[in-house]
Order: sequence, then structure tokens, then C-alpha cells
Amino acid sequence: MSRNEQQTRTELINHVLFDRGWIDAFIREEKTPGGVDIVDGKPRKRKGRTDYLLCISVIEGKPPMPVALLEAKAEDKLPSLGIQQAKDYMKKFNVPFVFSTNGHLYAEYAEDTGQIADALSLSNFPKPENLRQRYEQIKGLQLTSDSMKPLLMPYKGGDAARYYFQDAAIRATFEKIASGNKKILLSLATGTGKTIIAAQLLYKLAQAGQLKRALFVCDRDELRTQGNAKLHGIFGDNVQIITTQDPQKNARILVATYQTLNVTEEFDEPKFWKENYPKNYFSHIIIDECHRSAWGKWSVILKDNPDAVQIGLTATPRIVTGGKKDAEGRKKDEDITAHNIEYFGEPVYEYSIGAAQDDGYLAACEVIRRVVDLDKKEITKEDIEKRSAFDPYTGKKVNPEDIEEQYTAKDYEVNLMLDDRVKAMSEDLFQHLLSTGGPHQKTIIFCARDNHANQIMLALNNIYEKWCKENKRTLKEWYAFQCTGNPDLRPSADKLIPDFRGSKNSHFIATTVELLSTGVDIPNLDNVAFFRYLESPISFYQMLGRGTRTGEPRGSKAMFRVYDYTNSTRLFGEEFISRARPSKPEEEPPAGIGSPTHTFGKNDVPKRKIIRVGEQQFTVQIQGEGSSILCVEDGKEVLIPVEEYKQRLAEKLVEDAPSIDALRQTWITPEKRIRLLDNLPGGEGAVRLVRELEDEQECDLFDVLAELGYNIPPKSRNERVAAFTYKNKVWLRGLPERTGKVLLTVAKQFEKGGIEELETTNLFDEEEIIKSGGFDALLGVKVEPQSLIQETKARLLA
Repeated sequence: MSRNEQQTRTELINHVLFDRGWIDAFIREEKTPGGVDIVDGKPRKRKGRTDYLLCISVIEGKPPMPVALLEAKAEDKLPSLGIQQAKDYMKKFNVPFVFSTNGHLYAEYAEDTGQIADALSLSNFPKPENLRQRYEQIKGLQLTSDSMKPLLMPYKGGDAARYYFQDAAIRATFEKIASGNKKILLSLATGTGKTIIAAQLLYKLAQAGQLKRALFVCDRDELRTQGNAKLHGIFGDNVQIITTQDPQKNARILVATYQTLNVTEEFDEPKFWKENYPKNYFSHIIIDECHRSAWGKWSVILKDNPDAVQIGLTATPRIVTGGKKDAEGRKKDEDITAHNIEYFGEPVYEYSIGAAQDDGYLAACEVIRRVVDLDKKEITKEDIEKRSAFDPYTGKKVNPEDIEEQYTAKDYEVNLMLDDRVKAMSEDLFQHLLSTGGPHQKTIIFCARDNHANQIMLALNNIYEKWCKENKRTLKEWYAFQCTGNPDLRPSADKLIPDFRGSKNSHFIATTVELLSTGVDIPNLDNVAFFRYLESPISFYQMLGRGTRTGEPRGSKAMFRVYDYTNSTRLFGEEFISRARPSKPEEEPPAGIGSPTHTFGKNDVPKRKIIRVGEQQFTVQIQGEGSSILCVEDGKEVLIPVEEYKQRLAEKLVEDAPSIDALRQTWITPEKRIRLLDNLPGGEGAVRLVRELEDEQECDLFDVLAELGYNIPPKSRNERVAAFTYKNKVWLRGLPERTGKVLLTVAKQFEKGGIEELETTNLFDEEEIIKSGGFDALLGVKVEPQSLIQETKARLLA
């Protein structure tokens, strides 16, 4: 009988690697969370992916450095079977070598050869010193040089303080710096911890004795507060926030907004900056959210520190999807992305929202598209003159000369306020909240402008109060609230955000324009709603990113919903790639940084009169366009309608498992089950999202697939355990009494979380199994214990 992957690794691979010099300290396991299931109202982690990294030791007493990824295959599989998948992981783990082995032979792909070598004897597997020599040749670096020292320093808090992709990004950064490049761009999805990366980068530099003074600069007070908290946790009082009253020149790490430094367009001269920070004052500068704050006068920070290492952090990938090629927002995105690449170079590391969701570090996403019928047509001057239109500030009747000849959907709530549209959209969203768990869900609504945010807030509070009265519910305070940059807002946004983030009894729906679009962490956000029109893929990804965090505590949120009333999710569509503009002298920032021609926030068009049309003037109907699931196809995020996805899933499932019996046999073998799920469109995460949407959380994924692929009614985990008890009396009676009793108890573990509960390494440490006889009760039977467990799993799924 051939060994499975785990047996092959334990009985064949490990001892060969040991003989070749790969001691336990040089083999690192990286485990992804694999997402979260909500079982009986509580979060339950599902099994993630385990990857094995081969590491080399450079400095005694310091952590070894990863250089290779190792894929273990079952003994009866070709060694090259996993090499293509491993190649895909090379960039994610930032290693130059990947290997795949079945315990006898191995296959290799490496950057120095650019080729796949197959059917090599495992007994000749490269030794650590071999890979070290090849690594140094590939990178053109010596690991013992001072320039590589930060790379080899430990993390603050140890390896447990970071995720694999954060480690990969940090190593990629130090490799680039060591090669003599001082301009670095990192692109990671919102919610994946870019600020943690920044803090650990600075910590490693400090440990290596290469950090003099650092500046962490951002464009918002909330981002400054969050950045300061992460940095302070590592450096303590050596981190200080710059204020206009105190430049904090005694601190080692300074945190500031552009506004505090007087380097935004609202200031004629950066006086505060120039007076306090002379040329090359900082050794390292980290620019947070550099896709947002691009190309203003803040470029003086870079110009005045030409010798500093300058690191740009962005949540926007070089490859941005969606939008019309000639749209204004699209062009701005292309300019920003291209200038980023021109100045910093290609990102040294990229980690997309799709990859993060697949790994389980970001929440899955369901998109509900809604269509407002009024938005499909234009409103003319004649239409408005027939209705009650007035000045929103004075209440006076509108002068006909102030009415435009026509208004389109993108003018609605910007130049033309429509009370009926506001009310209809607010009522529609509220009904969706009621149907998906109730009104008290943390929700951000992105509105067209400040006045629109105010009107939506008022409408939702009125709807909520009416609902509470009709249903005899206690009214919760601050149900919907306006959270914008309006200086007249009381309380101000910075006072509202902590309650929105933390309170479970107030501050449920935030209406905003852009203030909550970047950097603000709301881990338990349930919904993101688009009530405004967007052309910018960058803005869209940023706003979408508010919902991707997996909850607090981390992992407690399985998914979030996007309510799209303006077709903003079309920006998931067609791909474009922005490449660098023709190069300029390296010491000069690209055209646009600090250039008056790039005043993206300004509008030279004469200001248009804002007109308001009151209630009961227009009939507004909202229709659904169905729900979609965010999936990754060919490396891009795409939306697939739920019904189409289910059809695709069923077709691929039946192709890989032609019958329910084939699915059952696949399902009871972890390696085969994982491979099956990986091959399905959208992977395991999308299947789990279907389970959420179909309200089948009490079922194992086996039953979700059985219904989709073979039209077999799903059974809950409890139903399967109950059926196992009476259906298998004869089989259990044929075994020793103690053995049957233990197997019954083992089968009951299925109730907790499905098939994976019978595959955990601590299965026989469960108190109820120990009490019924434990592992010893399976010994002395003609059938091997592992075979008894496999048979139990198969019978559970019968």
C-alpha cells in the first residue's frame, strides 16, 4: 500500500533531508488560517494550507533565512506533480527555489536555471551550503555583508509576530536595499498589515545598527494615530508624533501627516518642514498610502532627503482592473500608478486581495447589485420646472436660469439633490439589512458629497425609528451618523470613529464621502454600500477594502456584503497595466511630484448651482441584478453571479468526481479533498461562501457539493451523526464492544465542524474519546486503526 503525503513526508522525506544537512531548525512550517466558519454562532477555524520552507543559517543565534519551498507528494505520485503549483508560490514566498518530491525522486525549478528539472534522486538533494551559494549568485550579494545584516535580524515578538507574506515583503525589501536601490514600493491589499511591515522593517534596521532617524508620513489623523500605535508598541517613547508646536527632534522615529509638515497644496511654502528638518535629516522615510497622497508639494520630503531609503506603501496593485479607458478617474489612476512605478520602480512584492482571501487572511465577499430606475434616464430642465425645486440652503424657489439643461445619474446628489431617490435607496438598503441579520449591522455608505451623506443619514434614522416603533423594539442611539471631513460636524469624525469601531450598542451606519475610504480599521464591518458613482479603480479598491478584515478577534468574521447601487463593482472588470513613463534623472522625482500641472483635486469649471427637489416629485423603483461572488481567475479578481458560479462549480465538480461515490471517496482522504477544492472555480473559500448564502452552515461542505453536483438533499452534521448511529449497528456489533464504543464517539466529533474533526492530530486527546476507551480500544483488531477511521468517515457520508 502506497504512503499518503503525510506518511511519505514522515517516513521517507524527513530522514533523507536530515542526512543532507536539513536539520529541524532549517525547515519552517508556514500555516495559513484557511478562513473561518461560524458554527453555532461561534467562530471555528477551518484547516488552512501548510507550506514547508527550507532555510539557511548565516549568523549563529539568529533565525535562519528562507530560500526554498518544498512540496511533499504522496509516494505513488509523480514528483513533478506539484511543481507548477509550487512555482506559483515562489513569488508569494519570495524564494528563488522550489522543490517537489514523492520521497524517492524530486523535481526542481530555480531562478538561476529558469528550467524544471525532473526525476532527480532525492539522495542527491542539494545541501544548505549548495543553496546558499546559488542564492548569493542569483542575488549578486554576500549574506555576510553589512548590507544584508537587517535581513538576518529577528522579528520583534519572534516569527509568530508576522504572517508569511509580511515576511516575504520584508525580505524582498532588504534584498533590494542591499543591492543598492534606495527606492522601494510595496503593494499589499488593504487589511494585510502594511503598518506592521513598516514597524518590523524599522525594528530590523535598528537591530542591525542601520537606523538613524526615520519618518513615517501619512495624510490623515486616523492613519497617523494607527501608525503611531503600531510603532510605539515596538519602539516605545522613541516614537513621537510631530505637532506644529513640537517637531520632536529628539525622537528616533517621527510620525506625521503632510498637513502638519506644511507640505500640502494649501500651504504656499513648507515653512515648518524647512525650519526644522535640514537636508538628509532622515535615514529612512516610509510613505503610507502613497497611491492616495501622490504628486503634491509633499515631494519636498523626498527631494530634501536624497540619501534616505524611501519606502512607499500602497494597497493598489500595478495591475489595476476595471473602468472605462477614457474615464477621468481611470486616467488619474493610470497616472498615479505609472508615476509610482517611475519613481520607485516595480513593486518588490505584491499581495492581492484575491490571494489574501484565498489564504484566509481577508474575509470573503458577496456582491448584491441594485439598479435605480431613475438613474437610467436623464432629468431635463423642463422636468425640474414642473416640480417643486428649491435652493437647499435658503428654501427659496430656484431661479430657472440656475437650472442646467439636463442632469445625468452622475449629477444626482451632487448638483441635483433628489429626496425621493435618497428615501428609496435608504429604504431598499434597510430592507436588505433586515433580511440578512437585522438592522444593527456595522455598515459604511459611500455618498456623492457631504450634503448627500447628511440626507442619507437623516433618511435611515427616520426609517429605523419607524421600524422600532412598529416592532416594539428599543431604539438604539446614534443608529446612522454622518462621518465626513466637514469642519462644522459635531462631534467631529475623529470622535465618532472609535465608537463606530468598538460600540456594539450604537453607531451602526456611517455615511461618508471619502473619509473612511482608506486606512481606518473597522474589523467587524458587515457591509459596504456604494451610493456614489466611481470612475477610479484605486478609490474603489480602497473603499471595498474597508470590509475585508476578518473581525476582532481576528478570524471571527467569515464574510461581508457589498451593496452596489451605482455599478461601481464593474471596476473589477477589464485589466490594464500601467508602466513607467520614460525615465528622468534618478535624483529628480517624476513630473507631477510637486508640479502645479498635477492638481488632481482642483476643478477649473465654474461652480454649478445646487438644486434640491423635494419628496413625492419622482417615482423611484429599485430592482435587483442578483448576487455575485468575488473570485480569482487567471490572477485577476472577477465577479461571478452566484447562479453562474454554482453552475460552473457543479460542472467542474462532476468532471473531477463523476458520481457521489467518487466524491465520497475523495472527501475522506485529506490530500484528495484539498486538491478537489483547489481545482474548483474560486477555490474552497467560494464554496464556503455558497454555504453561507444557502444558509447551510450546519452542513459539512460535502453536503453543499452533493446538492450542487448530484441534486442530493443536504444533511446537517447532527443528522449525519444520528444516522450513523442507527445505520451502522450491524457493523459496530461485528467489532469488539470497546472498539465500537470509541468509533461511535469518534463519529460524534463530526458534529463540531465536519470531516476535518476526524483528522486532527489531537483527535484521541478529546476527553470523551479517552473515557470511551481511547486509541488503545482500536488496537488488537484485524483492521488497522487508520482504516477504521477511514471507514467511519465513509459511513458518516453514506
